This record gives sequence, structure tokens and C-alpha cells, in this order.
Amino acid sequence: MARIDGFSGVISPALTPFTADLEPDTGRFVTHCRWLLDQGCAGLAVFGTTSEANSQSGSERMALLEALAEGGVDTAVLMPGTGACSISETVALTKHAVELGCGGVLMLPPYYYKNVDDDGIFRFFDETIQRIADDRLRVYLYHIPPQTVFGFSLDLIGRLIDAYPDTIVGIKDSSGDWDNMAAILKAFPTINMFPGSESFMLKGLRHGAAGCITASANVNPAKLRELYDNWETPEANAMQESISALRTTIQGYPMVPALKEIIAHYKGDNAWRMTRPPFTAMAAAQIEKLLAELASLDYALERPLALTGE
Repeated sequence: MARIDGFSGVISPALTPFTADLEPDTGRFVTHCRWLLDQGCAGLAVFGTTSEANSQSGSERMALLEALAEGGVDTAVLMPGTGACSISETVALTKHAVELGCGGVLMLPPYYYKNVDDDGIFRFFDETIQRIADDRLRVYLYHIPPQTVFGFSLDLIGRLIDAYPDTIVGIKDSSGDWDNMAAILKAFPTINMFPGSESFMLKGLRHGAAGCITASANVNPAKLRELYDNWETPEANAMQESISALRTTIQGYPMVPALKEIIAHYKGDNAWRMTRPPFTAMAAAQIEKLLAELASLDYALERPLALTGE
């Protein structure tokens, strides 16, 4: 069976810059998103974990999404995170994304309440989709049990696909569990599965994944795109080893502050160091160690990009 049309390739969950008074920095956000696309990202999963989305209000997220559209970003390449604990907020964010023409939405389960069974999660998605009632809606499930505690079982994924085969079109698996990713790929070959870390990118592509949605695409987009374009070549293993080494280095630090520190340092823009609480700035010793480790990997923020077929 053919896979459902939808997103594929390297998708970046774009970081959200903030001003000194902790307001979203719209100008830097739009500039960064445009840069990510220019560097080879096929799409942007804005307002996910890396975007500090759950530290932002719904109105802030909607305003930033509108700014991207007004800034010339094709909304078809946007996969905004719209999942919330409240059905009403989830519906409002999702309707807004659909009306702007976004190619899909990335939807968390209602993560606050624990010990929720599959029936409860199904009911949440069923009610949300019914309230939106728009044939244009395309939902990518966001499986991230390290943050939400529970996630999407294989049975639940199957129920959702059976109920809404034209709406539930993909999943981002940020479990860090390859066995779970492999089980999804085997059980549901028609949907678009994205590992949530490039550490699984090559293995995922070899087993039918649609690409990768990863935080470090914010600082390594061109090399990730290079692997996506060349995953069937003899050089792919070496490419995977290189990008995995960078990922391992970055995830040795608080992920979001580290990514922002990298951008701030390599772009010479200290404003990028700003995070919203509860995140805090990295200590000077941490920053020095991170930068030394990046230098040892011959890291560069921007690299020449040769796109396959262009």
C-alpha cells in the first residue's frame, strides 16, 4: 500500500526567540524560520517542545503563525503544535492553523492527567476532530512519553486511523525507543512516521520512515538534509555517524538553552540566549565546554547546501 501524501524530509521544530522582557521576538522568529527552509528543511514543526510552546499562550502562538504567513513563509510547509490539555484550546489552535492553510498539525495527547487509558485519549481526539469538522485537517500524532508519561499505543493509533483515515496521517515518535518506532513502521506503513531524533534517522529511512523531526535541525539543517538526500548511498553510514556525534554532544546539556547558545555564539547575536522560565541560562563553564566540544567536531552553523535534483 502506498504511503499517504504529506510531509517528508527534515522537519525542524523551530526555536522561539524571546525579547529581554520575555515576549516572543517575532522578527527573529520569522528570520530563523526562513533560514531553516533555505538551509534545506522541508518543513517546520513550530510550537513543539523545542519551541517552548507550552510556555506560550495560545494567542502568542497564533500571532507568531500569522507572522510567518505575512513574512512570506508558505503555510503548506508548517506543522504547528496544537495539542493542549484543554479541548477548547486544542480546537482553537487547530482551526486557526487549518484556516491559515498549514499542511498539518502536530498534536500532543492531553498530557496533564495521568492514568488515562486509550479510550480517554481516543475520546479527546474524536471530540477535537468532530468539533473542527474540516476536511483539510491533517493530524500528526505527537508521541513523547518522556514528557507526557503516556503516549499512543499501537492499538490506539490503529483505532484513530480506522476512524479518521484521511485525517490521522502521521506520527512523530520522540520516545527514544527504536523498537517502538519499528513497530509503528511495520504496523502502519501508509502513515508518515518521523523519528524525533536524528540518531534514528538513517535506520528509520531504511525501514520506511518519512524523514525526521528533530530539535538539532535548528543548528545542523544542511547536514541532516544531506543525509536525507543520500541515505541510499555508500556514504550514508559516515553521514549518520557525524550527525549522531553532534546530537550526542548537544543532548549532554539542557537541550533548548544549548541550541539557543549555539545560535547566539555562531551568529554573534546574544539576544538568542533568552529563554522563558522555567529554563535558565547555561553557566559560563558549561558554555565553554560545549563550544570546545563543537570545535572538536569541526562544527559550523552554516554549510554549503547542494540539493539533490537541483
